[in-house]
Amino acid sequence: MDGFHDTTTAGVTELRVHGVSGTPPVDILNHPHPRQVCGDDEAGFYRRWWPGGQPTSPDADLPGIRRREAYAWGGLTSGGKTIALWLLLLPFALVNLAYFMLPRPAASSRWGILLRNVAVAGLRLYALLLTGALVGAVTKAAVDLVGWQCTAAGRGCTLPGAPSWVQWLNALWPREISPRLALAALVPFAVVVLLWVIGRRTWIRDEATDMPSNGAEPTAALLAQPRLWHGEAPVGRLRALHLAFALGSIGLVVALPYTGTGVGLALTLANAGVQVAAVLLVLLPGVARRVNPRSGSDGRGLDVVCVVVRWAGLGAFVATFLVALNGLPNGAPAYRLPTGVLGQVQFTLTVGVALLLLATVLGLALMDRQPEARRPVGGMASWFVLMAATACVNALGLGVVFWTASFFGVPDSMNTEITAAGPGRRLFLGDETWWTAALLPVVGVGAVVVGIVLVGVRLKVAAELAPRLAKPYGAENKTTVARMWALASLTDKAGLALGMLSGFGLVGFAVVTVIYQRNLLIPVGGVAGLMATLGSWALAALLVGLVLLGRRAYSDNGLRRTVGILWDICTFWPRAIHPLAPPCYTERVIPDLLSRLRTLAPGDTDRVLLSGHSQGSVIAVAAIMQLPPKMKKRVSLLTHGSPLRRLYAAFFPAYFGPDCLKEVAREVNWINLYRRSDPIGGPIFHRIPNAAADPEETPKKQGSITGHVTEWATAELTVSDTGPLMGSVTRPASGHVVDRHCWDPALPKHGERLPIAYWHSDYWLDPAYQESVAILTERPGGPAVTLTRVTTPDQVGS
Repeated sequence: MDGFHDTTTAGVTELRVHGVSGTPPVDILNHPHPRQVCGDDEAGFYRRWWPGGQPTSPDADLPGIRRREAYAWGGLTSGGKTIALWLLLLPFALVNLAYFMLPRPAASSRWGILLRNVAVAGLRLYALLLTGALVGAVTKAAVDLVGWQCTAAGRGCTLPGAPSWVQWLNALWPREISPRLALAALVPFAVVVLLWVIGRRTWIRDEATDMPSNGAEPTAALLAQPRLWHGEAPVGRLRALHLAFALGSIGLVVALPYTGTGVGLALTLANAGVQVAAVLLVLLPGVARRVNPRSGSDGRGLDVVCVVVRWAGLGAFVATFLVALNGLPNGAPAYRLPTGVLGQVQFTLTVGVALLLLATVLGLALMDRQPEARRPVGGMASWFVLMAATACVNALGLGVVFWTASFFGVPDSMNTEITAAGPGRRLFLGDETWWTAALLPVVGVGAVVVGIVLVGVRLKVAAELAPRLAKPYGAENKTTVARMWALASLTDKAGLALGMLSGFGLVGFAVVTVIYQRNLLIPVGGVAGLMATLGSWALAALLVGLVLLGRRAYSDNGLRRTVGILWDICTFWPRAIHPLAPPCYTERVIPDLLSRLRTLAPGDTDRVLLSGHSQGSVIAVAAIMQLPPKMKKRVSLLTHGSPLRRLYAAFFPAYFGPDCLKEVAREVNWINLYRRSDPIGGPIFHRIPNAAADPEETPKKQGSITGHVTEWATAELTVSDTGPLMGSVTRPASGHVVDRHCWDPALPKHGERLPIAYWHSDYWLDPAYQESVAILTERPGGPAVTLTRVTTPDQVGS
């Protein structure tokens, strides 16, 4: 190849890891000609290539001395054309998040261990029920609304103007019902097959990736356990059970109306038996247990049992399909599919498990008191996220039901009067469906209230900040900057927003449940009917909007990357609870980074600066925790725009809490860059009050989560007119930890307009970044470093 391209590994390598949305290598490297040196299109390592030969610029690659490299992993989440379809799997991703948010009391607490084991088993069961709920909604739409109601004689699908591709069901079986049910059941069956295909393909690509053993002594830190990223066997077992449960739910709906016959009863028991077996197996701790690579304990017996249950589920469904297609005797006529008992059992079980999880998570939160860690929603974030997953499942499921009813006829309640002419195009939904739809306006009102509260918080913080920003930014700019910083600070209120919104939904759910169970009102007419109708329209519109979004994202790369941001955040965590969630990219990324770090730093004189932006900083810390002690001595860490303290330590304290961050700080040289305008990133080792305009205003010992740090080095100020004030350094005397504040917008010179604000982006272009790189690469393992801030006298704010 012509030109210059450094392929050596000796010396110092700056390895950059990007954040969300799949930043391309050209932007990560800040170079127009990246060339891949390792990996593939989905996740690869890139270096700079100069077509004109070896450059002489100060930051150019020098063979055997220094180089810049980028790791681009965005293809795992932001590159595929089917990325928007993963929006339909958002509830499953939230269940996984709920598991990793669980509080974790000390290992010596027996009651804490018991409560946690119960909570984890309950989460696995709840995840199974959510799979059944989503597939059940499709089953209800296809089997009940179309197979049982719409295609019956004189109903909507037999009238003039109905779609021809459903009219033939009544034409072939005008009096027999079960064949129509059997064919309609192929729709949810196709959904299950699609889930199986997607889940297996991503399982082979991600979970089956070999996780290298780090060769280190066992450590108590959860993030340091290799088994965390080694989920091939447990994910395969859980996937088999979820598929069996879903297939059993479809077969049960088809067979249940015919329990009055011997064959119908047998099919009902067979499908129910498959579901019971799946429930019992998913409660076993061993079914989801992860083991370290090459440990020799892989649970092959459970593998066989789970596969047998999966095939039993498929066999029960096929038998139900064939028997129903051949014809089963009709029972008593009914306008709706008579499966009310099944719905009541599912509802009772779901509510019971949710209450059990509420009690166990509350108990764990009370036991897990970490004074150094911020605890959103009082440590109950796990349960509230689980409720958000439930709300998403209900919204998607009811969207399918109401859209189907609207497409083939007119959705209606059984409480309305049926005239002598018959139901006609009306398709009947149970009161429980209408009452659930009525919750949507309640949640909408809650969202408005939350928005008003957050606006009030922003105004309050901006008012406190503005006077303090008058000196550094000038009176004409202080309000603008204060509003920027106040807006970014709202991220710290995520727990408050989650709790308030969930509270509205839970109160509304409790009220409508009492009304429905005691039959106090009917969701027809009046305010109740209006809310139910509005909710049904909104749910149908939501489903259509998601489909249109997926269709557009298929051909729009920019939109696809935007949607991918959601998955970059949600799918950092392995599929430990729900095997059909969007795939965990980290089970591919962590092995990639570990292997590359070994390649780049094979000897004691070699160094790697692992530079992570945003989500890349989380990945970098997770990779460092997997390194053996000898390798950690060759690695330095530079994080920027990092959510480690602000989001991950807050919501996932068992994995990214103070103990984990302390360990990283002790093992590697670390500098963290942050901006007050950044809504994602922030400081890691100290808190800054919202009213503080400069980190130097914070008391030197305030809020340190390092525990052992009691003395801080001071920054030296020099006067110059060569450039703006870009940052200040606060570094412990031990030399291990740095939180460096970068002013954004940059402080303007006298008479200049306010510079552009970069918020969360382009940290690589900040002069503070280059200064930090120089510290971490040229002075590895050295003492605390005092940096110089370049400023002019009128720009010094304190």
